[in-house]
Amino acid sequence: MDQSQYVNSEQISKAGSSIRRWKTAGIALIVLVGMVYAAAVGYMYLNQRTLLFKPSGVLPEPSAVGLADVDVSMVSMADGTELTVWSACAATKDAPTVLFFHGQSGNLGDRADRLKEILNSGYGLLAPSYRGYPESSGTPSEMALISDGLELFDQLDRAGERIVLHGQSLGTAVAAAVAAQRPTAELLVLEAPFTATVDVAAERHPWLPVSALMKDHFATRDIITEIDVPTLIFHGTDDETVPMHHGKPLLNWPKTRFSSI
Repeated sequence: MDQSQYVNSEQISKAGSSIRRWKTAGIALIVLVGMVYAAAVGYMYLNQRTLLFKPSGVLPEPSAVGLADVDVSMVSMADGTELTVWSACAATKDAPTVLFFHGQSGNLGDRADRLKEILNSGYGLLAPSYRGYPESSGTPSEMALISDGLELFDQLDRAGERIVLHGQSLGTAVAAAVAAQRPTAELLVLEAPFTATVDVAAERHPWLPVSALMKDHFATRDIITEIDVPTLIFHGTDDETVPMHHGKPLLNWPKTRFSSI
């Protein structure tokens, strides 16, 4: 073997070693990225209800947030869960009672201004603190919140109350689900609704297979056509938590009316 052949063989050997190192490093990087992705998916799956349901704070006395005429009571659900509810009788004779479902974060006290508007309009009020939220026992889930909403509706109905269903943000999905099964409600009010929690989550986390991971879909889009209750939808144009485009598809149902603020 002459000198040139020897050098060429040595170069080929070094090039082969370099390629193998790069291939090994590439495989290691792919494995690492896969492990990080799997860990992230696992974390989101295991903690999804903590990310969806965000109770916080201490539930105040209604009088402390300007709701002096509101009573506090405990209501037992069929499975034994105890819910704290705020309630008040209608100030206007024969006015309906608003069954109010709040959003995903905080507690009822954070909605005092909204509840005050309802009462100042002469309506009655029944507003539950969701299970797992301040002063209520149990653990929140889509099925549980809707079941509780149906029970509370039926209690008002048995008492002879006329009922308006009002949902705010996450509560819109609960209110809509109750309306789909209780067509005797007089009105359904959806404040900042969305088509489904999976749709919102998919937009926020496009790298996740959210439809396969999420347990609580709250898919109002799938039941809106089953609702026979007159429906009012309103949404803030600057809403960053649930942007307005998540609620607009619900307008395709002819019983809905829409307002933006």
